Amino acid sequence: MDKLTDIMNFFKGIELKQVIDLLIAIAVIIFFYIFSSGLSYILIRIFKRKKTDKDRIKKMPFYAPLKIFFIVLGVFIATRVLQISGRAMEIIILIFKISCIILLAKALAGCFTSDSKTMKKLQKKFMTDVDDNRINFVYKIIRCVIYIIAVLIVIALLGINLNTILAGLGVGSVVLTLAAQDTAKNLFGGVMILIDKPFVLGDWIQTTNYEGIVEDITFRSTFIRTFDNSLVNIPNGVLSNEAIINWSKMEKRKYKLDLKLALDTPVEVIQRITSKIYFMLINHPSVINDDTYVKFDEIQNDGISIMIYVFTNSVDYASYLNAKEHINRNILEILEKEDVKLSYPTTTVLLNDQNSNKNKKVIKK
Repeated sequence: MDKLTDIMNFFKGIELKQVIDLLIAIAVIIFFYIFSSGLSYILIRIFKRKKTDKDRIKKMPFYAPLKIFFIVLGVFIATRVLQISGRAMEIIILIFKISCIILLAKALAGCFTSDSKTMKKLQKKFMTDVDDNRINFVYKIIRCVIYIIAVLIVIALLGINLNTILAGLGVGSVVLTLAAQDTAKNLFGGVMILIDKPFVLGDWIQTTNYEGIVEDITFRSTFIRTFDNSLVNIPNGVLSNEAIINWSKMEKRKYKLDLKLALDTPVEVIQRITSKIYFMLINHPSVINDDTYVKFDEIQNDGISIMIYVFTNSVDYASYLNAKEHINRNILEILEKEDVKLSYPTTTVLLNDQNSNKNKKVIKK
């Protein structure tokens, strides 16, 4: 009963003006929440002179932060309507300022991405010789600087003395240095990768332990998508000290074959076969004629060896396999037309004849 009396007394103490202020504050919050998207669109449309559809505007870096800003602004105005004062209002103003700084930093950082149309236009106009890999790395540095500045401003707004923080960093500099050795190596390795450019995004590379397509290069590490569709994260410090094969940089692929004919193949037939294979290769669309060799190489115990050594212009693996298959098929057709058989590996086995105390040699094919 006492509790009910207290509640009734509480409502009796509320003035009509307070109720009206509360309703207005709620209405303000609802208004900004509902119309935050429209207000953001209108504000961007004012500064965006060229005609742009709504979907493109929604993808712009300033759209989402502006939408959140209008909601925060609605809450802030609502607190002003409620006439909150004293320490509580000071905290609300501080939160509002910090929110604005964070949203501005997010919007500015969103401008420096590879998907930003403004940056793409500037890159085409002023940085035509710079590859995308370096541009993305520069964008990451700029975004990092923007967020660092935003954090420093927030720290200043909170009333924390930056000199105290710097002094604390000075005291713990030894610990930080020891703890950040690997990070520093990885950062330096990332810079060296950007300078030397052993690979760029989209390249097919092979390291000591991994092989795949480069998906991303960050400050600390490089991400490689292997051919079994797993994503490998390799620290740049490790990668910069390893031998890297960049298969995407190949200008040609080697094709080598040791063709072994039977020992009883006539010399004239061998000459005809080598000539026909050589003529076939130099006229093949996938073969580079500069380094094409078809030579009678060796005479061995199990056959006559013909060396075939060429380079193909089929760089990617799939087209190389197709070219290799076509060349192999043409070689077999030439051998069939000449009625020449390939030799097979032979094994010599010695059998001991106990009656005659002599070894018998048996050759198995």
